[in-house]
Amino acid sequence: MAVLPYKNQEQSKKQQVADMFNNISKRYDFLNHFLSLGIDILWRKKAIKQLKAHQPKLILDIATGTGDLAIEALKLNPEKIIGVDISEGMLEVGRKKMIELGVEDQVEMRLGDSEQLLFEDNKFDAVIVAFGVRNFENLEKGLADMRRVLKDGGKLVVLEFSKPTKFPMKQLYGFYFKAILPLIGKLVSSDNAAYTYLPESVAEFPYGQQFLDVLEKTGYKNTQCKPLTFGISSIYTALK
Repeated sequence: MAVLPYKNQEQSKKQQVADMFNNISKRYDFLNHFLSLGIDILWRKKAIKQLKAHQPKLILDIATGTGDLAIEALKLNPEKIIGVDISEGMLEVGRKKMIELGVEDQVEMRLGDSEQLLFEDNKFDAVIVAFGVRNFENLEKGLADMRRVLKDGGKLVVLEFSKPTKFPMKQLYGFYFKAILPLIGKLVSSDNAAYTYLPESVAEFPYGQQFLDVLEKTGYKNTQCKPLTFGISSIYTALK
């Protein structure tokens, strides 16, 4: 059974996720950095470094949100980055950030479904996604469509939460995610469900080798997993 943000509603997971991010969009960046103690910024830097040797010119940022990963990817000097997200609220915040940084011509933010991408086959040199695949309604469908729009030899980089497995980080992480994070999220974002959904969705997500198996099942090659910060998150890379 799929993990849903709003368990008492009959909408699809996709629509619920869009509504959730619309609800928290104005506080999302603050909460993201605060709840991770700023470590998420370092994680994004490490994810983008996976593409340094590849030097992609056209990049697709899936579940772009407010565009933090796209902004980090500008360090690769691409010709264009297109960010896609199902939440107009998040995109609105992101577009304002791009204008403030003067990069709105380089980073285009589009409303769209990451599982039904409106791009032709073999278009992008790289596809990147941070903390987004966990929210897919159909993980394999989304990964397959991302592979479809990648050029042959193109690289996929996925940054996603995973779960520490060793004492004491496993226990500390579990307590923080299940007790502290939902409480702070509720107080600051005023959306009771959003930061309860987060640990529940992480708990259900196939991380590590399981996620590599899903990537290989959907046709990716040279799959790798790099755990970060005691396994709290992981960077996954793969080639088409």
